[in-house]
Amino acid sequence: MRVIITGGTGLIGSVLVELLAPRGYEVIVLSRNPTLATRHFSQHRDIQSIGWDAQTSAGWGRLITAGSTIVNLAGASPAHWRWTSHYKARIRESRLNAVDAILHAIARYGPPEVLIQASASGYYGNRGDETLTESSSPGQGFRAEACQEVEAASAAISCRRCIVRPGIVLARDAGAFPPLLLFARMLGGQLGDGQQWIPWVHIRDVARAIQFLIEQRALSGPFNVSAPEPTTNRDFLRTVRHLVRRPGVFMLPASVLRAVLGEEATVVLDSQRMLPQRLLASGFVFDYPRLDQALNQLLA
Repeated sequence: MRVIITGGTGLIGSVLVELLAPRGYEVIVLSRNPTLATRHFSQHRDIQSIGWDAQTSAGWGRLITAGSTIVNLAGASPAHWRWTSHYKARIRESRLNAVDAILHAIARYGPPEVLIQASASGYYGNRGDETLTESSSPGQGFRAEACQEVEAASAAISCRRCIVRPGIVLARDAGAFPPLLLFARMLGGQLGDGQQWIPWVHIRDVARAIQFLIEQRALSGPFNVSAPEPTTNRDFLRTVRHLVRRPGVFMLPASVLRAVLGEEATVVLDSQRMLPQRLLASGFVFDYPRLDQALNQLLA
């Protein structure tokens, strides 16, 4: 099966490519810098890297076939820059432009078998102790509204469509885990009041969930991609400190986080008690359902 991946050199995309390539998939990575993408996956000579402008079908739309999959992970990272009004516009527009590019390609060359469209747990906003499943209402705030816009835009695509809403993705060398680990090593006890729920998920389980949705042809609609056991910020950091043998000495107040990070602080201060109800009901089995399992693998 042909799988066309946008954002293939990013946090999730890189692991997804590494998962699919040895399993007989024809993997095509769309990149604005195909030379860099080719170098990134140099150990897999059968992976194709194709240039795209992230706005049109130019140069890649012809690769869509009736049995192919498009996995759209493209978009500016929300973690790489302070959320000025300019950067928030970039976060939003980069995602909507990528969806538009896919719409243009499908209009010209026909639909793929399935589109896997990335959204995020931010769709639900800040919800306290409320249990969040795929049937829960959307939230408020920039992250929630950006996710809702992307999901709505992708609804115009005429094929089977799966929306993936990953939580806080745990990976050894990128994403949220390295700074959280550093905070724990520096004797940090909690961020804010520590009561906010973290919908964490191991990076490999995100990639495996996407593969699962590609292969399960009866599935469509939104899917929460987070471990079955969410945890509070306080308990998350307590588990990390236990594994690295550090005491918790101080907390970092929410006011300090907001002063330093601005609106970006919502990523660690918002509470989302999110459950992967539809994935579990569909038979997906997590490799890392428990936090201690995930952290032991990342720290090994």
